[in-house]
Amino acid sequence: MTMKNNEEKKLTIRVLLADDHAVVRAGIRQFLERAGDIQVIGEASDGEMAVEMIERMAPDVAVLDIQMPKATGIEVSREIRAHRWPIGVLILTSYDDDPYISAVLKTGANGYVLKTASPDEIIHAVRDVYQGKSVLDAEILPKVMAQIANPNPAPFYEPLTDREIEILSLVARGLTNKVVGIKLKISDRTVQGHIARIFEKLQAASRTEAVMRGVSLGLILLPEETHEHAITFEI
Repeated sequence: MTMKNNEEKKLTIRVLLADDHAVVRAGIRQFLERAGDIQVIGEASDGEMAVEMIERMAPDVAVLDIQMPKATGIEVSREIRAHRWPIGVLILTSYDDDPYISAVLKTGANGYVLKTASPDEIIHAVRDVYQGKSVLDAEILPKVMAQIANPNPAPFYEPLTDREIEILSLVARGLTNKVVGIKLKISDRTVQGHIARIFEKLQAASRTEAVMRGVSLGLILLPEETHEHAITFEI
């Protein structure tokens, strides 16, 4: 192998792309690989798959959406940092809400870019993250600065996965773990694990508090039959 080929190989940025929409992944992959120095080595359609592929394939950069089934991009980013894997993390999402921005930055992610960015901007973000730089979309930078300047920021809550929202909606109906498990065809233990994560994300100490917080955040609606009656929860 020639010296030139060795240099070209070293310059290739190996990327793992995680997004639950196949069409979105295909579009991002297409313009990333046209850059010439970026290779998408794998695609994941949910958070758990992303973690498994990252551990097995050891990409240079993980490009993650926030809202994905089974685990959010925030949870994947936290998992990467917990294992101290030497991988750059770029969040590429359509969400620009303050809670998401706060949660992402707390995980130690290297970059946060909106999907409204141009292909060239996203390519440059991948390159910057690969080089160890921090990247913030120009549209969210004022929000980050406002959070830093505000001495008493409002509490933020980590986003729930689609499955967690589904379970919280069933819990709001007063269903037990066993009944929730039967409806979703998963075990009681799995339901219990999801509820524990819901409590942690919503900073709730009880099922009632989790449901009320979910309602206030617009994640779920209370069933109509509960509007005029007390709600009973399994504790």
